[in-house]
Amino acid sequence: MTFGPADWDGVRLVVFDVDGTLYRQRPLRIRMARDLALHALTRLDLRTLAVLRRFRHLREALGEARVEGFADRLVAETAAASGCTPGEVRAIVSRWIDRHPLPYLRRSRYAGLTDLFAGLRRHGKAIGVLSDYPAAAKLAALELAADHIVTADDPDIGVLKPHPRGLATLIERAYATPATTLMIGDRAERDGLVAQQVGARALLRSSRPIAGWQTFARFDDPLFAPMLV
Repeated sequence: MTFGPADWDGVRLVVFDVDGTLYRQRPLRIRMARDLALHALTRLDLRTLAVLRRFRHLREALGEARVEGFADRLVAETAAASGCTPGEVRAIVSRWIDRHPLPYLRRSRYAGLTDLFAGLRRHGKAIGVLSDYPAAAKLAALELAADHIVTADDPDIGVLKPHPRGLATLIERAYATPATTLMIGDRAERDGLVAQQVGARALLRSSRPIAGWQTFARFDDPLFAPMLV
């Protein structure tokens, strides 16, 4: 079912993915690749790159497999594959995935988001965030705020998208229903599918059409016009 400007009246909760939805990933990846290359050259450290590559690959695989309690298994398998300890994996991930990108996020934030967030609040819509990674620090760096934040690492979630637990929990916390929830993401196989499974509607931010899904390219798209007045 296509979501149109007239459908905003029936929306109580708008849920945003973070990575790739609230900010442009390409410039961030370029800056991170530069910093990691510099780190590898100056410290003669290739292990960090190997750990991060393996960690990301395994995280995607565990999400597709919908593994419960994925976090410990992810760290253990990354450590075994990389020849280091779980503690070393956690330290590398904390530095390079959780903290190091933060100063770069604001300049990569998509245009129009502050106006959209303000408009949603002005029109009485709750704002939620659903992310596979820790999100609070990223939102602060992006200078955005949500009413409800749920991440895969939360103790009561413990599973990655597209498992529906995270979104279902977020909807419950916001006292909304699937029918009054709109999920905004960038990946059909994660954000689109999780919305579909709980019965919520989904919009995917993409510069190109995605077969079977409704997309938009910018946050000032006419689709959002009713929330911007």
